[in-house]
Amino acid sequence: MSHGPASFDNNPAHYVGGERFAKFSRIALAIGGGGLLLACWLGFRSEDPAHFARVYLLNFIFVLSLGLGSLLFVMIQRLTRAGWSAALRRPAELIAANLQWWWIMFLPFVVLWLAGSKGDGHGMTLASIWPWADLHALAEHNPAEAHVLESKSGYLNTNFFFIRAAIYFGLWAILARTMLVNSLRQDSADSDTARAIDVRLQKWSAFGVISFGLTITFAAFDWMMSLSPAWFSTMFGVYFFAAICAGGYSFLALIVLRLRQLGLLSAVVTSEHLQDLGKMIFAFGVVFWAYIAFSQYMLIWYASIPEETTWFLARQIGGWGPLSFALIIGHFVIPFVFLISRWVKRWPVSLAVGALWMLAFHWIDLYWLIMPVIPPDVGSYSTYGALAEAYSATPTRLGDPLNYLMLVGMLGLFAAVSLRRLSKRPALAVHDPRLPESLRFQNI
Repeated sequence: MSHGPASFDNNPAHYVGGERFAKFSRIALAIGGGGLLLACWLGFRSEDPAHFARVYLLNFIFVLSLGLGSLLFVMIQRLTRAGWSAALRRPAELIAANLQWWWIMFLPFVVLWLAGSKGDGHGMTLASIWPWADLHALAEHNPAEAHVLESKSGYLNTNFFFIRAAIYFGLWAILARTMLVNSLRQDSADSDTARAIDVRLQKWSAFGVISFGLTITFAAFDWMMSLSPAWFSTMFGVYFFAAICAGGYSFLALIVLRLRQLGLLSAVVTSEHLQDLGKMIFAFGVVFWAYIAFSQYMLIWYASIPEETTWFLARQIGGWGPLSFALIIGHFVIPFVFLISRWVKRWPVSLAVGALWMLAFHWIDLYWLIMPVIPPDVGSYSTYGALAEAYSATPTRLGDPLNYLMLVGMLGLFAAVSLRRLSKRPALAVHDPRLPESLRFQNI
């Protein structure tokens, strides 16, 4: 078993990335900015503005989930007074700090809303993404769905939609900033002050975890479930929570492994910490995700209510059927078998492979949630077989370069700011009162 280091360097300056990380940040910024500009150029040239808008939304939510997963990790560790994770907490705090500015990437949707009244109906509008944003246009080609939405207009209206979004982003930013700023104060505080800060952050985390659960649930309803506004699932918020864990914890594992490889955390992060981080990916990102995904599908399919089952029908026709099957295998079966062994989680290379795999399938999972469109004439088919035959040529467009250019662009910007912080801030909370326990941590 691994034991804590014989001697520990408690100088915060020795855990700062410095100019090396600043250089990495500039490279990530160039790659991200170039990818985003090229993706937008291709998108605006596209003859399908709705597809471009969904690609943007997909990658916006994917990168957002990495920050949310890190914030959740920090608050859970603080709330439960966990000692083992103190050596890993600072990287999670620095990643979560991106929630203070990621709301900027939501502004294009605000622009679409403000410019909507001037549109001629042929360009991209907010209704290109969320059909409920223009009930008059929806009533022309799908009057049945528009009729259903009339009863939901008190919630699904653009004014309230953006007010809720402002609340989500504001709360996430406050929580992320509170966790990071107070943690940084511990670096220069005496032992009594550091313990007082620890208690304060535990109290903040109690409020934070509850509000986090509520906000991500309603954000999932607003930004993803309302893409098919007549459909509903009370389990969708929990599904998104599991997805956040799959992506956020996997991304954190990759960052910690890289910091360890570069020497910043090599003296403090051991195979014991890696094993527990792998456990969290396995428990929440693999097993819990599969449980919620199966429960949601089973309950909706068994109930056989047309307003609910049509959402899954859209994901079983054409190319979406094989992709749905691949998601089951890739997001559950393979990582379950791979990560169940303790030794896989303790070895950096295998843990990195598992984390990368989970991160990739987390993106595919979001693609599966966001990109399919329910056929407007789904109610005119008497059997599932007739519908499947009529839409057998429906493509997933998973290979569209626009998907990956947008991913590189947004992930590059996210990484650039994270690396910039690591170049100025220590990657280890050296005066955290729980750090000595973390350095001595051993798995049973």
